[in-house]
Amino acid sequence: MKVAIVGSGYVGLVTGTCFAEVGIEVMCVDVDTKKIENLKNGIIPIYEPGLEDMVHRNMKKGRLQFTTNIAEALEDCEVLFTAVGTPPDKDGSADLQYVLSVARDCGRHMKDYVLIVTKSTVPVGTAQKVREALQEELDKRGVNIPFDVASNPEFLKEGAAIDDFLKPDRIVVGLDSPRAEELMKSLYKPFTLNGHPIIFMDITSAEMTKYAANAMLATKISFMNDVANLCEIVGADINMVRKGIGSDSRIGNKFIYPGIGYGGSCFPKDVKALIHTAEDFNYELRVLKAVEAVNQDQKSVLYNKIMKYFKGDIKGKTIAMWGLSFKPQTDDMREAPSLVIIKKLLEAGAKVKAYDPVAMKEASHTLGESITYSEDQYEALIDADCLVLVTEWAEFKIPNFNIVRKLLNQPVIFDGRNIYEIDEMKRKGFDYFCIGIDTSK
Repeated sequence: MKVAIVGSGYVGLVTGTCFAEVGIEVMCVDVDTKKIENLKNGIIPIYEPGLEDMVHRNMKKGRLQFTTNIAEALEDCEVLFTAVGTPPDKDGSADLQYVLSVARDCGRHMKDYVLIVTKSTVPVGTAQKVREALQEELDKRGVNIPFDVASNPEFLKEGAAIDDFLKPDRIVVGLDSPRAEELMKSLYKPFTLNGHPIIFMDITSAEMTKYAANAMLATKISFMNDVANLCEIVGADINMVRKGIGSDSRIGNKFIYPGIGYGGSCFPKDVKALIHTAEDFNYELRVLKAVEAVNQDQKSVLYNKIMKYFKGDIKGKTIAMWGLSFKPQTDDMREAPSLVIIKKLLEAGAKVKAYDPVAMKEASHTLGESITYSEDQYEALIDADCLVLVTEWAEFKIPNFNIVRKLLNQPVIFDGRNIYEIDEMKRKGFDYFCIGIDTSK
């Protein structure tokens, strides 16, 4: 079976590489000539654990190829996945121009039956727009070539995407054709042999499933952050509360860790898009609007703690920051809480020295030279007035606190991920502040 993947970003590259890993012939397509040339030379545009080795292995075996030519990719292709971006418009709705452009390109170049599968995160009704755009191009050509459209949303966690694809919790497929169903069953057979379920449903439900899943996870995060803020006010310990509710099987212990807000390419964009979809149908998603508002406020919590500690004046202070990416095991800076914190610190007249194991190059595209990038975590501390922990990379979890205290101008830590123990920090002589706990007691 030959598969084409249009869009060689995070989702497209992971999807194509994992299909190639199980023996499927894959051609990845992208309009970015430089990106494709880099990929042909083994240069990977994103950081994802295990991906680079897998790309190189499958390229060497000839199962994974790259091109800018969609006509070439469509030759003998049975299934074409759309994995292009759907960035938010100014009103929060998903911009479908790239998805529909792929559909039109297929209509212009396809010669035989193709199943067009939307892997990009798209709102309800997109499949019908894809169908219409493709058919319009076929009509212009005056040809009658059969095709099907399906929805196959991705559920990849950045930092664990390879395992998520090869060992999925579930595979969701929306379609309306027996032929399409047989093709998708065949394509995903290697991933379902060990009991991983494939769930077939109508296309509209599949499109909604992706947004609903991300919205639910975002809701859990914002709920816990809201409760954490209340815990700090009333004197409760959010870590204890988390353990108390997480042991309830109806709630579970995932996505209930307090922090400084969610970021990344999915949750912020998808929450906005689902809110907008509801508005298109004259319905208000009141819970999700609150989820979004809480999340935006939460990104300022550490900054507020810093300002309170320094009595509202940080002009000329140097702030050391550990972590820039929105989560560990990725260099993704999209909607990262660090960007909000840094912006506020700089506006207040502070200087920022930051270290992140993999995201500093990506961060520099947004932040430029407005901050100082350090070679390692301890260099960031030299002559700094406090340490702010933003991303819970493993190397930050058990640092040498003697060195930390020696390098800082004053022993102050603001922990946005609650990875340190309050009593231990106090014993080591630090002023320590975290999320959801009043540490001034």
